Amino acid sequence: MKEKIGKTAGKIWDILQKEEEVAISRFPKMLDEKTSVVQQALGWLAREDKIDYRQEANRTLISLKASERRS
Repeated sequence: MKEKIGKTAGKIWDILQKEEEVAISRFPKMLDEKTSVVQQALGWLAREDKIDYRQEANRTLISLKASERRS
């Protein structure tokens, strides 16, 4: 399971390299993955200080930290 979460975290990171911000609710469908796995992968990225969270109305948006963005 740890490997699956790590791979999902990598996929999220790749998506965020292409898209500036993504709503948390979109990730399970984008990745064809269970919500629980996506949430754990986001936690992994948050623990590594690679993502930022922003609240907009009733949505939570995720983006990569500036230090993680490729030039």
